[in-house]
Amino acid sequence: MISRRGLTRAMTATAAVGAAGLTGAGRASAREGTAGTRPAGGRAPHGLGPVRHTRTALLDIAYHDVGPAGGRPVILLHGWPFSPVGSYAEVAPALARRGYRCYIPYLRGHGETRFRHQDTVRSGQQAALGADLIDFMDALRVPRALFAGYDWGGRAGDVAAALWPARCDGLVSVNGYLIQNLAVAQQPLAPEREEGYWYFFYFLTERGRKGLQSHREDLARVVWHRNSPQWQFTEAEFAQTAPLWTNPDYVDVVIHSYRHRLAAAPGDPRYADLENRLLDQPRITVPTVTLDGATDGVLPPTDGSGYAVPFTGSWTHHIVPDAGHNLPQEQPAAFTAAILEADAMR
Repeated sequence: MISRRGLTRAMTATAAVGAAGLTGAGRASAREGTAGTRPAGGRAPHGLGPVRHTRTALLDIAYHDVGPAGGRPVILLHGWPFSPVGSYAEVAPALARRGYRCYIPYLRGHGETRFRHQDTVRSGQQAALGADLIDFMDALRVPRALFAGYDWGGRAGDVAAALWPARCDGLVSVNGYLIQNLAVAQQPLAPEREEGYWYFFYFLTERGRKGLQSHREDLARVVWHRNSPQWQFTEAEFAQTAPLWTNPDYVDVVIHSYRHRLAAAPGDPRYADLENRLLDQPRITVPTVTLDGATDGVLPPTDGSGYAVPFTGSWTHHIVPDAGHNLPQEQPAAFTAAILEADAMR
Protein backbone atom coordinates (compact mmCIF):
# COMPACT_ATOMS: atom_id res chain seq x y z
CA MET A 1 0.00 0.00 0.00
CA ILE A 2 1.17 3.55 -0.74
CA SER A 3 1.05 5.38 2.57
CA ARG A 4 0.28 9.05 2.92
CA ARG A 5 3.95 9.61 3.74
CA GLY A 6 5.01 7.68 0.66
CA LEU A 7 2.54 9.60 -1.47
CA THR A 8 3.94 12.88 -0.18
CA ARG A 9 7.46 11.74 -1.08
CA ALA A 10 6.29 10.81 -4.58
CA MET A 11 4.66 14.20 -5.04
CA THR A 12 7.79 15.99 -3.88
CA ALA A 13 10.04 13.95 -6.16
CA THR A 14 7.78 14.53 -9.15
CA ALA A 15 7.59 18.27 -8.55
CA ALA A 16 11.35 18.55 -8.13
CA VAL A 17 12.26 17.15 -11.54
CA GLY A 18 13.67 19.62 -14.06
CA ALA A 19 11.47 21.16 -16.78
CA ALA A 20 13.54 20.49 -19.92
CA GLY A 21 12.04 19.29 -23.21
CA LEU A 22 8.32 18.90 -22.45
CA THR A 23 6.62 18.81 -25.83
CA GLY A 24 8.43 17.20 -28.75
CA ALA A 25 7.82 17.62 -32.45
CA GLY A 26 5.40 15.22 -34.11
CA ARG A 27 6.71 12.29 -36.11
CA ALA A 28 6.70 12.38 -39.88
CA SER A 29 3.63 10.14 -40.01
CA ALA A 30 1.56 12.49 -37.85
CA ARG A 31 -0.07 15.83 -38.39
CA GLU A 32 -1.34 18.55 -36.08
CA GLY A 33 -4.98 18.94 -35.23
CA THR A 34 -7.42 21.23 -36.97
CA ALA A 35 -7.84 24.90 -36.20
CA GLY A 36 -9.57 25.40 -32.89
CA THR A 37 -7.57 22.81 -30.95
CA ARG A 38 -5.41 25.62 -29.58
CA PRO A 39 -6.20 29.18 -28.50
CA ALA A 40 -4.88 32.28 -30.25
CA GLY A 41 -1.10 32.52 -30.17
CA GLY A 42 -0.59 28.81 -30.86
CA ARG A 43 -0.37 27.73 -27.23
CA ALA A 44 -2.29 24.74 -25.97
CA PRO A 45 -4.57 25.34 -22.94
CA HIS A 46 -2.77 22.58 -21.00
CA GLY A 47 0.65 20.97 -20.78
CA LEU A 48 0.01 18.27 -23.38
CA GLY A 49 0.49 20.42 -26.47
CA PRO A 50 -1.67 20.42 -29.59
CA VAL A 51 -3.87 17.59 -30.80
CA ARG A 52 -2.03 15.55 -33.41
CA HIS A 53 -3.36 12.84 -35.70
CA THR A 54 -2.11 9.57 -37.12
CA ARG A 55 -3.89 6.98 -39.24
CA THR A 56 -4.34 3.26 -38.91
CA ALA A 57 -6.27 1.02 -41.28
CA LEU A 58 -9.50 1.75 -39.40
CA LEU A 59 -9.04 4.99 -37.48
CA ASP A 60 -7.78 8.53 -37.64
CA ILE A 61 -6.46 8.65 -34.06
CA ALA A 62 -6.13 11.96 -32.25
CA TYR A 63 -3.39 12.13 -29.63
CA HIS A 64 -0.96 14.31 -27.72
CA ASP A 65 2.75 13.72 -27.33
CA VAL A 66 4.91 15.14 -24.58
CA GLY A 67 8.60 14.72 -23.87
CA PRO A 68 11.93 14.45 -25.66
CA ALA A 69 11.80 12.78 -29.08
CA GLY A 70 14.32 10.13 -28.05
CA GLY A 71 12.73 9.49 -24.67
CA ARG A 72 11.54 6.14 -23.40
CA PRO A 73 7.98 5.66 -24.76
CA VAL A 74 5.00 5.58 -22.41
CA ILE A 75 1.42 5.33 -23.67
CA LEU A 76 -1.15 6.84 -21.29
CA LEU A 77 -4.67 5.52 -21.80
CA HIS A 78 -7.83 7.23 -20.58
CA GLY A 79 -11.11 5.79 -19.34
CA TRP A 80 -14.80 6.47 -19.85
CA PRO A 81 -16.21 9.09 -19.55
CA PHE A 82 -13.02 10.90 -18.61
CA SER A 83 -10.65 13.05 -20.63
CA PRO A 84 -7.07 12.15 -21.58
CA VAL A 85 -6.22 15.83 -21.13
CA GLY A 86 -7.60 16.01 -17.60
CA SER A 87 -6.33 12.59 -16.57
CA TYR A 88 -2.76 13.15 -17.71
CA ALA A 89 -2.26 16.93 -17.57
CA GLU A 90 0.13 16.46 -14.63
CA VAL A 91 1.34 12.90 -15.19
CA ALA A 92 2.72 13.41 -18.72
CA PRO A 93 4.78 16.55 -17.98
CA ALA A 94 6.14 14.92 -14.82
CA LEU A 95 7.29 11.90 -16.84
CA ALA A 96 8.66 14.14 -19.60
CA ARG A 97 10.86 15.89 -17.06
CA ARG A 98 12.28 12.44 -16.30
CA GLY A 99 13.13 11.93 -19.98
CA TYR A 100 10.09 9.86 -21.02
CA ARG A 101 8.23 10.36 -24.28
CA CYS A 102 4.50 10.22 -23.52
CA TYR A 103 1.81 9.47 -26.07
CA ILE A 104 -1.78 10.14 -25.01
CA PRO A 105 -4.33 8.87 -27.57
CA TYR A 106 -8.06 9.48 -27.64
CA LEU A 107 -9.99 6.21 -27.66
CA ARG A 108 -12.24 5.29 -30.57
CA GLY A 109 -15.48 7.23 -30.40
CA HIS A 110 -13.93 10.00 -28.28
CA GLY A 111 -12.74 13.50 -29.12
CA GLU A 112 -11.26 13.92 -32.59
CA THR A 113 -10.58 10.21 -33.15
CA ARG A 114 -12.66 9.12 -36.14
CA PHE A 115 -13.46 5.95 -38.04
CA ARG A 116 -12.11 6.16 -41.57
CA HIS A 117 -14.82 4.05 -43.20
CA GLN A 118 -18.60 4.13 -42.89
CA ASP A 119 -18.91 0.35 -42.96
CA THR A 120 -16.61 -0.29 -39.96
CA VAL A 121 -18.53 -1.66 -36.98
CA ARG A 122 -18.65 0.98 -34.23
CA SER A 123 -17.40 -1.53 -31.71
CA GLY A 124 -16.28 -0.76 -28.18
CA GLN A 125 -15.28 -4.32 -27.32
CA GLN A 126 -12.08 -5.07 -25.42
CA ALA A 127 -10.27 -6.72 -28.35
CA ALA A 128 -10.84 -3.63 -30.48
CA LEU A 129 -9.37 -1.36 -27.79
CA GLY A 130 -6.28 -3.55 -27.44
CA ALA A 131 -5.79 -3.83 -31.19
CA ASP A 132 -6.17 -0.04 -31.56
CA LEU A 133 -3.27 0.41 -29.14
CA ILE A 134 -0.98 -1.82 -31.19
CA ASP A 135 -2.12 -0.19 -34.45
CA PHE A 136 -1.41 3.23 -32.92
CA MET A 137 2.12 2.14 -32.05
CA ASP A 138 2.64 0.80 -35.57
CA ALA A 139 1.45 4.05 -37.12
CA LEU A 140 3.94 6.06 -35.03
CA ARG A 141 6.70 3.46 -35.46
CA VAL A 142 6.95 2.85 -31.73
CA PRO A 143 8.23 -0.73 -31.37
CA ARG A 144 7.84 -1.02 -27.58
CA ALA A 145 6.41 1.10 -24.79
CA LEU A 146 5.21 1.16 -21.22
CA PHE A 147 1.41 1.01 -21.02
CA ALA A 148 -0.47 2.80 -18.23
CA GLY A 149 -4.20 3.33 -17.88
CA TYR A 150 -7.46 2.94 -16.02
CA ASP A 151 -10.99 1.86 -16.91
CA TRP A 152 -11.30 1.43 -20.72
CA GLY A 153 -7.70 2.51 -21.13
CA GLY A 154 -6.48 0.09 -18.49
CA ARG A 155 -8.35 -2.69 -20.28
CA ALA A 156 -6.74 -1.74 -23.60
CA GLY A 157 -3.32 -1.90 -21.95
CA ASP A 158 -4.06 -5.25 -20.31
CA VAL A 159 -5.30 -6.79 -23.57
CA ALA A 160 -2.31 -5.53 -25.54
CA ALA A 161 0.17 -6.61 -22.85
CA ALA A 162 -1.36 -10.11 -22.72
CA LEU A 163 -1.66 -10.69 -26.48
CA TRP A 164 1.39 -8.75 -27.68
CA PRO A 165 3.89 -8.93 -24.78
CA ALA A 166 6.82 -8.19 -27.07
CA ARG A 167 5.40 -4.67 -27.54
CA CYS A 168 5.05 -3.90 -23.83
CA ASP A 169 7.95 -3.00 -21.52
CA GLY A 170 5.78 -2.71 -18.43
CA LEU A 171 2.21 -2.10 -17.33
CA VAL A 172 0.32 0.05 -14.83
CA SER A 173 -3.29 -1.05 -14.50
CA VAL A 174 -5.80 0.57 -12.16
CA ASN A 175 -8.18 -2.00 -10.62
CA GLY A 176 -6.00 -4.95 -11.52
CA TYR A 177 -6.64 -7.51 -14.26
CA LEU A 178 -9.24 -5.90 -16.50
CA ILE A 179 -9.60 -8.45 -19.29
CA GLN A 180 -13.28 -9.36 -19.31
CA ASN A 181 -14.19 -13.01 -18.95
CA LEU A 182 -17.10 -13.16 -21.37
CA ALA A 183 -17.60 -16.86 -20.62
CA VAL A 184 -19.12 -15.88 -17.28
CA ALA A 185 -20.76 -12.62 -18.36
CA GLN A 186 -24.16 -13.80 -17.13
CA GLN A 187 -22.94 -14.84 -13.69
CA PRO A 188 -24.07 -12.33 -11.03
CA LEU A 189 -21.66 -10.55 -8.74
CA ALA A 190 -22.30 -9.58 -5.14
CA PRO A 191 -25.12 -7.01 -4.98
CA GLU A 192 -22.82 -4.27 -3.70
CA ARG A 193 -20.64 -4.75 -6.79
CA GLU A 194 -23.62 -4.82 -9.14
CA GLU A 195 -24.82 -1.52 -7.69
CA GLY A 196 -21.68 0.22 -8.96
CA TYR A 197 -22.37 -1.12 -12.44
CA TRP A 198 -25.80 0.50 -12.73
CA TYR A 199 -25.03 2.11 -16.09
CA PHE A 200 -24.05 -1.26 -17.62
CA PHE A 201 -27.67 -2.35 -17.26
CA TYR A 202 -29.09 1.05 -18.23
CA PHE A 203 -27.18 0.84 -21.52
CA LEU A 204 -28.66 -2.58 -22.26
CA THR A 205 -32.00 -0.89 -22.87
CA GLU A 206 -33.22 1.37 -25.65
CA ARG A 207 -34.13 3.84 -22.92
CA GLY A 208 -30.46 3.90 -21.89
CA ARG A 209 -29.25 4.44 -25.45
CA LYS A 210 -31.64 7.37 -25.84
CA GLY A 211 -30.57 8.67 -22.43
CA LEU A 212 -26.90 8.69 -23.44
CA GLN A 213 -27.77 10.31 -26.77
CA SER A 214 -29.81 13.08 -25.17
CA HIS A 215 -27.96 13.64 -21.87
CA ARG A 216 -24.27 12.96 -22.54
CA GLU A 217 -22.95 15.63 -20.18
CA ASP A 218 -25.49 15.03 -17.42
CA LEU A 219 -24.82 11.29 -17.46
CA ALA A 220 -21.06 11.85 -17.40
CA ARG A 221 -21.43 14.17 -14.42
CA VAL A 222 -23.32 11.48 -12.50
CA VAL A 223 -20.61 8.92 -13.30
CA TRP A 224 -17.83 11.30 -12.25
CA HIS A 225 -19.52 11.90 -8.89
CA ARG A 226 -20.43 8.27 -8.20
CA ASN A 227 -17.19 6.65 -9.39
CA SER A 228 -14.96 9.20 -7.66
CA PRO A 229 -17.11 10.39 -4.76
CA GLN A 230 -14.38 12.39 -2.99
CA TRP A 231 -12.96 14.04 -6.12
CA GLN A 232 -13.69 17.77 -6.02
CA PHE A 233 -13.42 18.45 -9.74
CA THR A 234 -14.04 21.97 -11.00
CA GLU A 235 -16.59 23.14 -13.53
CA ALA A 236 -13.67 24.17 -15.76
CA GLU A 237 -12.33 20.60 -15.69
CA PHE A 238 -15.75 19.24 -16.57
CA ALA A 239 -16.28 21.78 -19.37
CA GLN A 240 -12.85 20.97 -20.82
CA THR A 241 -13.93 17.34 -21.16
CA ALA A 242 -17.36 17.96 -22.70
CA PRO A 243 -16.15 18.11 -26.36
CA LEU A 244 -14.93 14.52 -25.90
CA TRP A 245 -18.54 13.32 -25.95
CA THR A 246 -19.60 15.15 -29.14
CA ASN A 247 -17.85 12.60 -31.36
CA PRO A 248 -20.44 11.33 -33.89
CA ASP A 249 -19.66 7.71 -32.96
CA TYR A 250 -19.57 8.21 -29.20
CA VAL A 251 -23.00 6.78 -28.43
CA ASP A 252 -22.64 3.74 -30.70
CA VAL A 253 -19.19 2.85 -29.33
CA VAL A 254 -20.18 3.27 -25.68
CA ILE A 255 -23.42 1.32 -26.03
CA HIS A 256 -21.68 -1.50 -27.87
CA SER A 257 -18.92 -1.68 -25.28
CA TYR A 258 -21.29 -2.28 -22.38
CA ARG A 259 -23.65 -4.55 -24.28
CA HIS A 260 -20.79 -6.70 -25.58
CA ARG A 261 -19.24 -7.13 -22.13
CA LEU A 262 -22.56 -8.49 -20.86
CA ALA A 263 -22.89 -10.84 -23.88
CA ALA A 264 -25.89 -8.85 -25.12
CA ALA A 265 -24.36 -7.78 -28.47
CA PRO A 266 -22.15 -9.59 -30.97
CA GLY A 267 -18.61 -8.42 -31.52
CA ASP A 268 -17.05 -7.14 -34.71
CA PRO A 269 -16.10 -10.31 -36.65
CA ARG A 270 -12.65 -8.91 -37.38
CA TYR A 271 -11.79 -9.39 -33.69
CA ALA A 272 -13.27 -12.88 -33.29
CA ASP A 273 -9.89 -14.63 -33.05
CA LEU A 274 -8.63 -12.13 -30.47
CA GLU A 275 -11.79 -12.46 -28.39
CA ASN A 276 -11.42 -16.25 -28.45
CA ARG A 277 -7.92 -15.88 -27.07
CA LEU A 278 -9.20 -13.55 -24.37
CA LEU A 279 -11.72 -16.18 -23.26
CA ASP A 280 -8.73 -18.09 -21.89
CA GLN A 281 -7.97 -15.16 -19.57
CA PRO A 282 -4.37 -14.95 -20.82
CA ARG A 283 -1.54 -14.32 -18.40
CA ILE A 284 0.27 -10.99 -18.34
CA THR A 285 3.98 -11.68 -18.22
CA VAL A 286 5.37 -8.14 -18.32
CA PRO A 287 6.37 -6.23 -15.15
CA THR A 288 3.16 -4.82 -13.70
CA VAL A 289 2.03 -2.42 -11.00
CA THR A 290 -1.66 -2.53 -10.12
CA LEU A 291 -3.38 0.25 -8.22
CA ASP A 292 -6.69 0.58 -6.41
CA GLY A 293 -8.13 3.92 -5.35
CA ALA A 294 -9.06 3.87 -1.68
CA THR A 295 -12.27 5.80 -2.41
CA ASP A 296 -13.22 4.21 -5.75
CA GLY A 297 -17.00 4.32 -6.02
CA VAL A 298 -17.38 1.49 -8.54
CA LEU A 299 -14.61 -0.98 -7.65
CA PRO A 300 -13.78 -1.00 -3.92
CA PRO A 301 -10.09 -1.33 -3.05
CA THR A 302 -8.59 -4.74 -2.32
CA ASP A 303 -5.21 -6.14 -1.35
CA GLY A 304 -4.82 -7.34 -4.94
CA SER A 305 -4.79 -11.03 -4.10
CA GLY A 306 -8.02 -11.64 -5.99
CA TYR A 307 -6.39 -10.85 -9.32
CA ALA A 308 -2.77 -11.77 -8.60
CA VAL A 309 -2.79 -15.09 -10.49
CA PRO A 310 -2.84 -13.70 -14.07
CA PHE A 311 0.24 -11.56 -13.43
CA THR A 312 3.02 -14.11 -13.87
CA GLY A 313 5.85 -11.63 -14.25
CA SER A 314 7.11 -9.17 -11.66
CA TRP A 315 4.04 -7.69 -9.97
CA THR A 316 3.19 -5.40 -7.09
CA HIS A 317 0.01 -3.79 -5.85
CA HIS A 318 -0.78 -0.55 -4.01
CA ILE A 319 -3.85 1.12 -2.58
CA VAL A 320 -3.74 4.86 -3.23
CA PRO A 321 -5.30 7.09 -0.54
CA ASP A 322 -7.82 9.74 -1.55
CA ALA A 323 -8.23 8.39 -5.08
CA GLY A 324 -11.33 7.23 -6.89
CA HIS A 325 -11.85 5.68 -10.31
CA ASN A 326 -10.07 8.42 -12.28
CA LEU A 327 -6.90 7.81 -10.31
CA PRO A 328 -4.28 9.57 -12.49
CA GLN A 329 -6.18 12.86 -12.35
CA GLU A 330 -7.03 12.59 -8.68
CA GLN A 331 -3.56 11.47 -7.52
CA PRO A 332 -1.16 12.16 -10.39
CA ALA A 333 1.99 11.81 -8.28
CA ALA A 334 1.03 8.30 -7.19
CA PHE A 335 0.22 7.28 -10.76
CA THR A 336 3.52 8.74 -12.00
CA ALA A 337 5.39 6.88 -9.28
CA ALA A 338 3.73 3.61 -10.32
CA ILE A 339 4.97 4.06 -13.92
CA LEU A 340 8.50 4.66 -12.66
CA GLU A 341 8.18 1.60 -10.47
CA ALA A 342 6.99 -0.59 -13.34
CA ASP A 343 9.88 0.60 -15.49
CA ALA A 344 12.38 -0.16 -12.72
CA MET A 345 11.01 -3.71 -12.38
CA ARG A 346 12.30 -4.78 -15.81
